[in-house]
Amino acid sequence: MRARCSPWPSWPPGGCDRLRIDFNEDDEVSHWTRRFGLSSEVLKSAIDEVGDHAHDIDQYRLEQQSSGHSHAS
Repeated sequence: MRARCSPWPSWPPGGCDRLRIDFNEDDEVSHWTRRFGLSSEVLKSAIDEVGDHAHDIDQYRLEQQSSGHSHAS
């Protein structure tokens, strides 16, 4: 079951809507690439692979790091 609100204490303003990443919004892409340490291309690939929920992207990023794939910006 997906969390309804942020698992992170430093969540950006915007409430629970912030669980989804809108790749069409430049400010969101900028925020999430900095947050996750990913390039925008890798963020887009992750969204295509696992969806636009921030928690899923974070899990994807952690799995990629633990498997030895580096996707840093």
